[in-house]
Amino acid sequence: MEKREYLDLYHQMVVIRRLEERSAELYQQGKIGGFLHLYIGQEAVSTGLISVRRPEDRIITAYRDHGVAINCGLSAREVMAELLGKVTGCSRGKGGSMHLADVKKNFWGGHAIVGAHLPIAAGLALGDVYQNQKAVTVCMFGDGATNIGYFHEALNLSKVWNLPVLWVCENNQYGMGTAVERASAVSEIRRKADGYGMKSEAVDGMDLMKVREVSARLYEEIRNGSGPQFLEVITYRFRGHSMGDPERYRSADEVKTWLENDPIGIYHRYLLDNKIATEEELQEQIRLAEEEVNDAVAFAEASPEPPAEELFKHIFVEE
Repeated sequence: MEKREYLDLYHQMVVIRRLEERSAELYQQGKIGGFLHLYIGQEAVSTGLISVRRPEDRIITAYRDHGVAINCGLSAREVMAELLGKVTGCSRGKGGSMHLADVKKNFWGGHAIVGAHLPIAAGLALGDVYQNQKAVTVCMFGDGATNIGYFHEALNLSKVWNLPVLWVCENNQYGMGTAVERASAVSEIRRKADGYGMKSEAVDGMDLMKVREVSARLYEEIRNGSGPQFLEVITYRFRGHSMGDPERYRSADEVKTWLENDPIGIYHRYLLDNKIATEEELQEQIRLAEEEVNDAVAFAEASPEPPAEELFKHIFVEE
């Protein structure tokens, strides 16, 4: 990679972090309604995964989708406006936090129902097979979704039909407030792929470069006909499951330990240790990211709310 690319990845992660922090503030002020699931702590996962995809590769994810949207190319303005329910948002203010999407950027959402997007991912990949496309469908989901029926149906069909899907489990250790070990008979999530004869592996999701490296390799293997593969990304969310989470299920010491492995801090040290960037250059990226997010908040707050007639638009697909 060129130096500019390294800095761009750093910028992306800081934008996501700052956007999520501001979103939490706006939610507490009553300016964001509904549910709000923050991506703080997991920034390296989607940044690494998406930084090596091709434009034809499809991305689909669950409801913790703000960072994924940013990495797919949606602007901070579009994302923040959607969070505030404004007409300038990517879903015209009608989707909110859990339904960010832009199919022109091959970002297929943002899905609120746990695991329900996995069969959709299989369908996207099947469509590419029919059209002789060399695209990979990347389906991201949490560890809790692997106990849902959709998960097993989708993985089974993807293997039966040898579909070009990369199944990515963002294992942040907790399905809502329940630890993986308490909810799943198989606590090493990637082993669930064994039942479908599917190749699987795990990666440290707090390390951007490790995620990026393994993602690039798996994309090419799938593109070259390996069939579906499963990647378990070991990560951690620094905030609660959603803004209403009292977090009584984990200790302050546990969170503190993970905070010492902040993905932005790990990448920051990598850039310095390898003399790719100076401290001054990284501080400049932080400043620019903060400016970008401040601008997004101002834009969103100044944008109009959708008029009442918007309720009846975009219900049916126009030929």
